[in-house]
Amino acid sequence: MVFSSLEFLFVFLPIFLLCYYLFPKRMQNLILLIGSMIFYIYGAYDKEQIGKSIASILLFLATIVLTFTCGRFIERQFQCADRAEQPDRHKRFAKAWLLIGLIFNIGWLVFFKYTNFFLENWNHISSGEPIPPLKLLMPIGISFYTFQTVSYLVDVYRKDIPAEKSLLRFSVVIAMFPHIISGPIFRYRTISPDLRERTVTLSQFDEGLRTMTIGLGYKVLLANQLGGLWSDLSAIGYESISTPLAWAGIIAYSLQLYFDFYGYSLIAIGLGHMLGFQIPDNFDHPYTTLTMTDFWRKWHMTLGAWFRDYVYIPLGGNRVRKGRHIFNLLVVWLLTGFWHGASWNFIFWGLFLFLCIVTEKNWTGKYFREHKTAGHVYMILLIPISWLMFAISDLEQLTTYAGRLIGIGGGDNVIAGIEKVSGYWEFLLIGILCCTNFPKIIYRKWKLAPVTSIVLLAVFWFAVYYMCMSSNDPFMYFRF
Repeated sequence: MVFSSLEFLFVFLPIFLLCYYLFPKRMQNLILLIGSMIFYIYGAYDKEQIGKSIASILLFLATIVLTFTCGRFIERQFQCADRAEQPDRHKRFAKAWLLIGLIFNIGWLVFFKYTNFFLENWNHISSGEPIPPLKLLMPIGISFYTFQTVSYLVDVYRKDIPAEKSLLRFSVVIAMFPHIISGPIFRYRTISPDLRERTVTLSQFDEGLRTMTIGLGYKVLLANQLGGLWSDLSAIGYESISTPLAWAGIIAYSLQLYFDFYGYSLIAIGLGHMLGFQIPDNFDHPYTTLTMTDFWRKWHMTLGAWFRDYVYIPLGGNRVRKGRHIFNLLVVWLLTGFWHGASWNFIFWGLFLFLCIVTEKNWTGKYFREHKTAGHVYMILLIPISWLMFAISDLEQLTTYAGRLIGIGGGDNVIAGIEKVSGYWEFLLIGILCCTNFPKIIYRKWKLAPVTSIVLLAVFWFAVYYMCMSSNDPFMYFRF
């Protein structure tokens, strides 16, 4: 089940909200957990792989219980250390419980997401009998809920937060359906106050519904439509496209990816408002930035904050010698690339971003921030090139497409390319406009006007119409 589906909008969500608001307030956490588990089980269930589906659901439940238990034991050992004459022993036990939790959580993520990647590469370098790939079914949302459980355990170990004493409240945070599949990756400390006391007002519900509608429009009316051009290019074959068409295609993909993930995040934020939670923003107009460094401060902000707080700063951040600082950045961006997918193109993508950011920090960044026109031109070229490495996993096809961008290789003529783009030009123009701050300024100014409600109602029903006319199109970040 995905947010941009009829069964979610007209079956799951109305029934869930009815139960959530009609039952006593003290039962809201339980209702939210039950609804979230139904949502997760529905998404994880695969009738062709029933056994593996059940195993992934059981793993999710085990992750919640074990992480909760480790957090309690970590805190208990520190409490014992404060009272003991020899506290080091209890501190070692606390670290042991932290390691147990981290190994369990990260171990399963590595196993499901990267085992076949490692086997494939081992077979390439080994002269022995090839090891066949494992037939794995990656648990849905494991990349996102693992990062949440890891951050919780580390925060408890650092004494930044107290360990949660209620398994129900802890389970709600990890399993909450607005974010379980694709984030945002919020910290336990940001959501825990709302678990104990929250109120949903009519204005809060209205705000959430409006935000959710905007996100749905971005996903269905923009991202899905822009994706058609990229799909057409894949069907034609990259070796057969012209240079203008290649640029149009990768720009369309860049816009599709943005509005797909931004749309999901807005839906999640809107649902959070409707339930009484403040889910953090995940995007801040990244396509208007002047450098790649600033871009990644405004794109998938919760993921960037996670790597900053749990990888970059523990390594020493920028408070180290220059060489070590560069090494720290290399580690962060290699991990960022590899987190997105078990494929060499993601590793190269991470390395590319690392090179861009190191160059900006040491040489070009100041220039582009001072000369905004040059900065915008720089990013207009760099953003599509970076997403090209993200989009195409086959390295041969990636090389072919990169060649088409600079006019290397054969391809159809320019007129044919223009004709192909002609069916998408309106979506490209609307997408470029909506990447700026202009729509948000207009929305804030006219937010309470009747015309805004009419426009949002039209957006909702046009989105429903497109969902009825086509099959479900899952959010792109589901596969990460």
